[in-house]
Amino acid sequence: MFSNNDEAVINKKLPKELLLRIFSFLDVVTLCRCAQVSRAWNVLALDGSNWQRIDLFDFQRDIEGRVVENISKRCGGFLRKLSLRGCLGVGDNALRTFAQNCRNIEVLNLNGCTKITDATCTSLSKFCSKLRHLDLASCTSITNLSLKALSEGCPLLEQLNISWCDQVTKDGIQALVRGCGGLKALFLKGCTQLEDEALKYIGAHCPELVTLNLQTCLQITDDGLITICRGCHKLQSLCASGCSNITDAILNALGQNCPRLRILEVARCSQLTDVGFTTLARNCHELEKMDLEECVQITDSTLIQLSIHCPRLQVLSLSHCELITDDGIRHLGNGACAHDRLEVIELDNCPLITDASLEHLKSCHSLERIELYDCQQISRAGIKRLRTHLPNIKVHAYFAPVTPPPSVGGSRQRFCRCCIIL
Repeated sequence: MFSNNDEAVINKKLPKELLLRIFSFLDVVTLCRCAQVSRAWNVLALDGSNWQRIDLFDFQRDIEGRVVENISKRCGGFLRKLSLRGCLGVGDNALRTFAQNCRNIEVLNLNGCTKITDATCTSLSKFCSKLRHLDLASCTSITNLSLKALSEGCPLLEQLNISWCDQVTKDGIQALVRGCGGLKALFLKGCTQLEDEALKYIGAHCPELVTLNLQTCLQITDDGLITICRGCHKLQSLCASGCSNITDAILNALGQNCPRLRILEVARCSQLTDVGFTTLARNCHELEKMDLEECVQITDSTLIQLSIHCPRLQVLSLSHCELITDDGIRHLGNGACAHDRLEVIELDNCPLITDASLEHLKSCHSLERIELYDCQQISRAGIKRLRTHLPNIKVHAYFAPVTPPPSVGGSRQRFCRCCIIL
């Protein structure tokens, strides 16, 4: 059936349209193999309609500019989605050829393509007006000029990732949002030059925004984020981890303006307190994931409010929240989310947590993973008892080395009680 003879049975029995449909489900590697079976299959496998979605991440070390140019010529207007993530050998010239040939591209991932400069965004702006998702994370040569170009030529843009493009400033954000008011997701992680003024532009021009990542944007304060909350009522995911200047005013603004919030990441925001999280919990009942690592001022009071008002909570990180006790975990274990929702809880470096907390979590039947690194009052016996109720749970724990009394000879040995429990 799979001989080099183009008159093989399968070619006779199945019409070309049906064979093309079958080929459309194959990945890049399989298509290339099929192209070597026969002349007929070569034509079918290399038909542009089979190359609408291409992910070259697995071949990143081998991909050079000429490969991208050849793909673009082969696929032409059929190509809708291309990932070149991590392809360090691809630069502006290849992407200009790509933009000219693939004008229907909608999703383009250039994450980590460090040779790329503003010239690539200029090409995309000129030829790819249908672009909706663009990932430029870690393309550190990108500047405000790229955002200006995208604003002028890609009005349908819905998702943009410029994380770690640290040359971008408020001027670039201002240009971007004025032309791309339909943005739904904006990833600005590590854009350290951004100030509150940039957020004010976003809040004023992006009412459809659903996801915003501002991790380690160190200059951001309450003023900028409050503007986001007031202008982006559809916000569902906010990451402000490392934005150490923010206070409870942000939690109050989220509670008052963003009732659809599902994900909140505020790790290392040490000024946040129980007061702010109380307002948040009482107003944002759809919360599913919360990262509160190193929010060192929160106590069991926050957990009580979450247990009462947030029945959809699935993932909760409380690592380094040193005021959390067994009583807070007891309320969480008895809360609305406990039986069917809670999947992950992280309690690393919570010194007041004991085996009693593990007893309170036995009723969390959906619990898949618990982190207990450096919880000094947790024992192996406590973990073993938890596993009798939740046999599939993954428990990650580390018990600090203990030093036994000196031996008769005066020498000491250090022993590790336990390492990682999987």
